[in-house]
Amino acid sequence: MERTLILCKPDCMQKNLAGEVIGRIQKAGLRIQAAKVLRLTDALLAEHYSHLTDKPFFPEIVQFMKSAPVLGLIMTGDNAVATVRDLLGPTDSRKADKGTIRGDLGESNMLNIAHASDSVENAEIEVKRFFRADEIPA
Repeated sequence: MERTLILCKPDCMQKNLAGEVIGRIQKAGLRIQAAKVLRLTDALLAEHYSHLTDKPFFPEIVQFMKSAPVLGLIMTGDNAVATVRDLLGPTDSRKADKGTIRGDLGESNMLNIAHASDSVENAEIEVKRFFRADEIPA
């Protein structure tokens, strides 16, 4: 049993698409372990996107991710990380196939509806980054 972190990004929340995203993931057999609405801070975003801090577009990502609340989800199930990544499609929504979440609902590389952990190891790190232990039912 794996778990993965998903962040329904500001574009997802502003377009009222979180239910659609969750529904598609649940139809694939995954379950919600925990969920909460968050307002992301500069410090949290600097940690989460530490691999991008030297990129010229980093400030734009921070501003976008702070522009509206996000929905954080921990989803569990067999092959949760790969399942969610397959459902989402590639990061750039313009390159995502129709039928994927990003291909159907996203607009661009940044306006791509959701973040999802890219490995089992990163999922565990990200879960701990966005959820306290007491917020996660056993």
